[in-house]
Amino acid sequence: MPVDDTYLAACGARRSVVLDRLADAALVLPAAPQLRQGGDTDLRYIPDADLFYLTGYTEPEAVAVLCPGHEAPFTLFVRPRDLAAERWSGARGGVEAAREFGADAAYPVAELEGRLRDITRNAGRILLRLGAGRDDVEAIVRRVLVRGRGRRQRYGSGPHVLDDPASVLDEMRLVKDDTELARMREAARVTTAGFRAALGRVAPGRGEWEIEAAADAAFRARHAQAPAFPTIAAGGANATVLHYIANEDILQAGALLLLDAGARVNGYCGDVTRTVPVDGRFRPGQRDLYDAVLSAHKAAIDAVRPGASMADVHQAAVSALADAMVSLRLLDGPADLLVERYRQEDEMRKEGREGAPDGDGEPGISSFFPHRTSHWLGLDVHDVGAQVRDGRPRALRPGMVLTVEPGLYVPAEGVAPEALRGVGVRIEDDVLVTDTGHEVLTADLPVAADDAMGLVEGRSG
Repeated sequence: MPVDDTYLAACGARRSVVLDRLADAALVLPAAPQLRQGGDTDLRYIPDADLFYLTGYTEPEAVAVLCPGHEAPFTLFVRPRDLAAERWSGARGGVEAAREFGADAAYPVAELEGRLRDITRNAGRILLRLGAGRDDVEAIVRRVLVRGRGRRQRYGSGPHVLDDPASVLDEMRLVKDDTELARMREAARVTTAGFRAALGRVAPGRGEWEIEAAADAAFRARHAQAPAFPTIAAGGANATVLHYIANEDILQAGALLLLDAGARVNGYCGDVTRTVPVDGRFRPGQRDLYDAVLSAHKAAIDAVRPGASMADVHQAAVSALADAMVSLRLLDGPADLLVERYRQEDEMRKEGREGAPDGDGEPGISSFFPHRTSHWLGLDVHDVGAQVRDGRPRALRPGMVLTVEPGLYVPAEGVAPEALRGVGVRIEDDVLVTDTGHEVLTADLPVAADDAMGLVEGRSG
């Protein structure tokens, strides 16, 4: 992955902010592990988001340590050069090259434990994100903490508390700086171009896997590192399975295709969904369902503005979908009572309880719209950051990027009108919060029903 001087300068600015906020703490950032298939086949490596955000470093096994109380506030531990290994898996930068990323000191990763003891000797806390796949680093930090607690008893200093870096890093990553937004706009551009290429291949008799392959190939042809997540190419009733990734069925005339995909470009993710008729023509029930989701999509995007919240965006979508569910005879109204019941169900889920508030088990909004409308987007496709703070929905701020993706999914089995059974529709765009409202980063890919039909090669009218 190319890392230019502009991005490295931004990393340096972010590190300065983090070092100021750490106070008496040390932040340990291990790279994501190198994943393998079988015993010895390396999968394409995706750098750890936190490490990349603060350093721009992209090699496996690295560990960055930030500690403002140490003489080298930014220390980078990396794989050393190994000519035999490089013959198989490519060149390594090694310790000398690590200094090019702004490190005050750099060492082989094998020296992490001994040097971490020294770096953190005057720190009170160590911040480490647990469960990231680096059990080796977690074990080292535990040993350093145990030693630090003993040292603290004797000398009054030494790390004795393990903390989560979310309070520092997640808050920063939520608001994108200009270098990030440039990369996110490029990810959006590559994603929408990939959609045009893939949807142009849609036709009866083609395999879902062909559409997946067309999207992924188009992303790579435009210098994406990889798809941002496994591409969903779901024809017919497969679209009612929210995370369907088998992509192994044949597309049928008269059915819809739901394509949910995104490109990872220079570390940043796109995430788009479009639903199109396989033969280029919506049937009446399909068109009704599509228009209902499109109305919710517009209402939700209109709700994105500074001071609003993801909860507001979701509520706008839910209200629009509730009206549609009643008019489409998916649910018995009135719509406002359905929305209130949905709100009560949501409160029960927050409390760890499931079921209907009145216990009758009747279908409700979540029967056909079981997910939220939005998630954060950035270095991860489901990016970090709490949606609720101090018990209240977080206010949106300029620089935040979120998805807007309402949907309706009607099971093939059930009492829904026959024309709607086995039909799933989702429409998703990537939206930036601006000073005055919002910007749809993926607006280049149209959403109107007639435009959706026009994107398909197999259109028949």
